[in-house]
Amino acid sequence: MKNDLNLAVLIDGDNIPATNVKEMLEEIAKYGNPTIKRIYGDWTKPSLSKWKKVLLENAITPFQQYGYTSGKNATDSAMIIDAMDILYSGKVEGFCLVSSDSDFTRLAVRLREAGMTVFGIGEKKTPDPFIVSCDKFIYLEILKKSNEETDIASTSKESNKSKLDKITPNVIKLIASTIEDLEDEEGWAFLGEVGALLQKKQPNFDSRNYGFQKLTPLVKSIESLEIESRKNPRGNRNLIYVRKRS
Repeated sequence: MKNDLNLAVLIDGDNIPATNVKEMLEEIAKYGNPTIKRIYGDWTKPSLSKWKKVLLENAITPFQQYGYTSGKNATDSAMIIDAMDILYSGKVEGFCLVSSDSDFTRLAVRLREAGMTVFGIGEKKTPDPFIVSCDKFIYLEILKKSNEETDIASTSKESNKSKLDKITPNVIKLIASTIEDLEDEEGWAFLGEVGALLQKKQPNFDSRNYGFQKLTPLVKSIESLEIESRKNPRGNRNLIYVRKRS
């Protein structure tokens, strides 16, 4: 996945907390350049007052959207219309939709149909249809945890045990089947390709969900898998390969 995309970051202010925005934008910067940063909401509501300082500090442009009818969310419609205007402007190659609302599922699908790369960011309560409609979906809880944790290498054995407990048989099965899809005659698969295919199969797959900053240590923690480091003929960094233990 390219990391030099021009991205439009569109935030559902009615659905996302104002905390950890700095960490969120740092995460987005890994995948592209956020050339457009907008947030939508009814700024007359006291509940959105916490956003004011955050918007100034992170150069996010607020868009006012009054609620036309009680019980209906006009913010969603405003964000969707704006997204389509941006799409047709031709100024970006991708979108980052920040919301935990399934109402943006069709928007994500439509943007991808138009050739856009779509990233989703939301809380773990986000419904599956919105998650799978994105190329990659990142949980806000991961970003909060990354900000609060110290170096993972310094964590205790008991802490590491709790991380391993989060790796369910279904997760191991997903990784193993992905290795099978890419393995050579000896059963080895390049870990970089495994990670890319995992992302396509399950957009919310992220090693940080299981307490690991990278895929390599996650794979190392699974006893049924083995890894091999090979010299890279085209660079200094070694290439990591993985296969199922016989």
